[in-house]
Amino acid sequence: MRRLAILLVITSATCLSALQAQSAPARGPDGSMRTITPGIEVLPYLNRPFSGTDTIVKTLSIEGGGTITTSETSKIARDSQGRLYRERHHFAAVDVDPEKTLYEFYVLDPIAHTHTVCTIATHQCTRTSYHPRFSYPVQPTGAFDAGRRFLTRDDLGQQSIDNLPAIGTREITTIAPATVGNDKELSLSREFWYSPDLKTNLSVIRKDPREGTQAIHLNVLSRDEPDPSIFAVPAGYTVQDDLQVTTSSN
Repeated sequence: MRRLAILLVITSATCLSALQAQSAPARGPDGSMRTITPGIEVLPYLNRPFSGTDTIVKTLSIEGGGTITTSETSKIARDSQGRLYRERHHFAAVDVDPEKTLYEFYVLDPIAHTHTVCTIATHQCTRTSYHPRFSYPVQPTGAFDAGRRFLTRDDLGQQSIDNLPAIGTREITTIAPATVGNDKELSLSREFWYSPDLKTNLSVIRKDPREGTQAIHLNVLSRDEPDPSIFAVPAGYTVQDDLQVTTSSN
């Protein structure tokens, strides 16, 4: 009887192992596709305070027809000292509450030369050294990248966005075949609407056949000084100083 019981246990274990082997997929792990989409870049200029939101809407074409549209809306503020507060959100369907997609926020302080990033889930912050930049290189029009790319730039005139004068520019970059693995010529476009008052773009539209269309809008809700408390680490958060690490991005 005991031998029969042992035999049944062995048989059951063998069958279970076989079932597990059948149900387990015959593949290794995969990290999936991840793409970071930058919003409007805001530089730490002095005496140009504002508060608002930065909204990114991504539209991708589906093979066979149709589109997928996702978005994220982040709070953003800059004070007269040039300090910048900004949120980071996960992309989601356009009707999802932004509070449900918030996962991180950060503060750039050009006076203290610190970059503080705080994670919502852990209530932990990391503070690194920060050296701001106030300019960026502008690619001249014409051929570049050893002739494999060609840039044109057009003046779109002026318009008012959120009661702010804005100057429009469109850039089109043509990429020759075999430059980025493409078997035919690619055309990429970017449209900018720039506010001289705030020294930042108010609207950017990027079109790239590899990534779809990205429409980004900086919605300025106030030109007043933002609440100073948003630039401080909230109560209940711990801060780890790592000031030997330097950040230069905005």
